[in-house]
Amino acid sequence: MATADPKFLIAPPRFLFFTGKGGVGKTSIACASAVRLAQAGKKVLLVSTDPASNIGQVFGLGIGNTITAIPVVPGLSALEIDPEQAAEAYRERIVGPVRGLLPEAEIASITEQLSGSCTTEVASFDEFTALLTDADDRVTGFDHVLFDTAPTGHTIRLLQLPGNWTEFLANGKGDASCLGPLAGLDKQKAMYAGAVEALSDPGRTRLVLVARANRSALAEVARTHEELAAIGMTRQYVVVNGVLPAPADDTDPLATAVYRREQAALAAAPAGITVLPTDLIALKPVDMVGVDALSTLFDDSATPPVVETGPSVGTFTDAPLADLVDAIEADGPGLVMCMGKGGVGKTTVAAALAVALAERGHQVQLTTTDPAANLTDTVAGEIENLRVSRIDPHEATRAYRERVLATKGAALDEAGRATLAEDLRSPCTEEVAVFQAFSKVVHESRNMFVVVDTAPTGHTLLLLDAIGSYHREIARQLGDGAHFTTPLMRLRDPAQTKVVIVALAETTPVLEAAALQADLKRAGIEPWAWVINNSLAAAEPTAPLLRRRAVAEVEQIDKVRTDLAGRYAVIPLCLSEPVGIDALASLAKTRCERLPVH
Repeated sequence: MATADPKFLIAPPRFLFFTGKGGVGKTSIACASAVRLAQAGKKVLLVSTDPASNIGQVFGLGIGNTITAIPVVPGLSALEIDPEQAAEAYRERIVGPVRGLLPEAEIASITEQLSGSCTTEVASFDEFTALLTDADDRVTGFDHVLFDTAPTGHTIRLLQLPGNWTEFLANGKGDASCLGPLAGLDKQKAMYAGAVEALSDPGRTRLVLVARANRSALAEVARTHEELAAIGMTRQYVVVNGVLPAPADDTDPLATAVYRREQAALAAAPAGITVLPTDLIALKPVDMVGVDALSTLFDDSATPPVVETGPSVGTFTDAPLADLVDAIEADGPGLVMCMGKGGVGKTTVAAALAVALAERGHQVQLTTTDPAANLTDTVAGEIENLRVSRIDPHEATRAYRERVLATKGAALDEAGRATLAEDLRSPCTEEVAVFQAFSKVVHESRNMFVVVDTAPTGHTLLLLDAIGSYHREIARQLGDGAHFTTPLMRLRDPAQTKVVIVALAETTPVLEAAALQADLKRAGIEPWAWVINNSLAAAEPTAPLLRRRAVAEVEQIDKVRTDLAGRYAVIPLCLSEPVGIDALASLAKTRCERLPVH
């Protein structure tokens, strides 16, 4: 391979993992790497472990849960570990052998136990582990296997699971919350031990931490570096994606501000990652969709063509966030859920909505279900009427364990309590605990505005899956004619819940947001509005590269307003990061303030 290859692609081992905060470009980097390796004559398998995978969208063909050749790139194949397909196959592996031997009612009960998000995660993990150990010979003929992983919080959980399950199974843990999902795992102990060994062997595995040149993404990469090094994944590289090249002059205030902001973030990067081999990938004028675009990602020599004129965007982008705040306020207290792909700015949009409502005198709770989010840093201050909280998975799990031991464990003897305590250490417990904490938040929205910054799309769908399973179980237990209200029923009621889908005006984020909307509708949840965040078209840049990207946004914004959204808002890319009460408040105005460039 050419010496111009990025550092992380020089003498690569067989397995490469691409991970990082949602929206930083993991899929683009992973796909471009797979193309580069295949074009160098290697046989490559590109795997997505993200529940919201978009590899198929990048290459323009359906992939799914089977290894699929990419015709335009000889030597390259891809596989998307589809959570639903994996879970269905996993359920059948457990239920199939006893179907016809047990009563139908018992079969239905077992199937329901296996319908929740815990089963989905275990099943996806099962497939992931099989690839690492080549348990079914699917990857025998591949020189390299590249994993495009889920957003960071979910990925850390996935990568820790082999160790967790190995310990859990080795000690013969309990029989309560995880009995159904764990039923298919017992025979696979050796495979999980092999996965742990592969992950921690630098001769076989290399981890590529992908970030953007902003402080939150770099801080997230530093946390990921430490956490994964602690479980033995020490061969790590850093890729900073989408870095704006130095503008030719200072005639465009936006380009100057973005460049200075990114360079300052790089200069202040956490010490833990500055010692790692690092590649800076320049921002490109086009979306990374298609092989032609992917082939240019690592090439810094291309100059974007000058765009003298472009279509008028005034009617597209004159859609202030303030209009959505007016409509939310008019309907009174309730739940506002900001959903979407990681990295699109859900935290910022949720905080801006919450601050705007609080400034208008309403009681507001702003909370998050995203393990990687830090609302406190975003709000960066206090405002009357606003309470900021977080559904912390670790804290929720600790509280849940204590509650179960104090109730269910109260009547058990010492041996029984010890068994229950061991069962509650299983990874599945976290899903149950987070669901219960989220249900409490939903309940509080009856009397105040509750704005929720959700986890990245795939993790959110797992949470909704848990909510749906709970609803079905309650309905089954209480029977026809019973009166009850579950969290899912509240989410389905437009008078109580407003789902706001946040996206960027780019091909892949819009496609993924549309897929999320379809998933929500199938669950009986009708999205209320869309927010297009960080729009270059609305900011009206003049620098050639940014102008080219701004013009490309018009088609996507038009698609949202005409085909996808009943109502929508557009937030321009601003000169300074929207951090702090004043900056967040400005987002709910017609235009974000043109702050002086420092």
